[in-house]
Amino acid sequence: MNPPQWLERTELLVGAERIERLRNAHVLVAGLGGVGAYAAEMICRGGVGRMTIIDGDTIQASNRNRQLPALSSTDGQRKAEVMAARLRDINPQLELEVIDEYIRDERLEEIVARGYDYVVDCIDTLSPKVFLILNARLRNIPVVSSLGAGGKVDPSQVCIDDISRSHHCRLGKMLRKRLHRLGIRSGFTVVYSPEEIDRARVMAVEDEQNKKTVVGTISYMPPIFGCFCASVVLRGLMEGTGDVVSAPGSARAGGDETAAEPVKTDDE
Repeated sequence: MNPPQWLERTELLVGAERIERLRNAHVLVAGLGGVGAYAAEMICRGGVGRMTIIDGDTIQASNRNRQLPALSSTDGQRKAEVMAARLRDINPQLELEVIDEYIRDERLEEIVARGYDYVVDCIDTLSPKVFLILNARLRNIPVVSSLGAGGKVDPSQVCIDDISRSHHCRLGKMLRKRLHRLGIRSGFTVVYSPEEIDRARVMAVEDEQNKKTVVGTISYMPPIFGCFCASVVLRGLMEGTGDVVSAPGSARAGGDETAAEPVKTDDE
């Protein structure tokens, strides 16, 4: 089947066979904030034919410095619905499921059990983040997880690697500890930055749902994380290999035959 006209430039780059793989794929994106909304849009623009998006939040003025759906005209609207409209406008043939709710525990398990070709974790709350990754890995669904983009300003330090090799990221440290207790030490990809955060840029809050602190952010860093997540998904789907980063003990992506070991750093 010939791709639609709007995918002609992508087909020119990657070829018809890879375009067809993307069009037949189903991707779940959980979290539509600064990282997740950009990941979802790039995945849609990349030609993925079926998507499920999840977010239970509303757009606030404070989102406008970094979040794709946040405009003065969308203040107070539901993030999932605003993003759904954008994605359908990009690809009117997109098969899209919209889950406009905060998800956790049994509900997360129920959603993941439906089966996907890739799961994108852009959740910024630890417990549902852990539970989403756990349930995807139990079903052998490839996962890419975004770690902390807040407090970072240097895009050159953003990395794509296996979770076991992530380091100097506070969210990554907490995530690894929780997953270690569940028997997961490697086997999924993360996007992270080891750039040190100035703790003076972290503020305690009382009126934020599921958050005790907020950290300062700059316009371009969450979108970079989101685009990196999308690249992992699109490349994995096009090549039919799932994860684009090798797990420890195997050759790393890119042809390096040296076995990669988990990183041990002072943030452990």
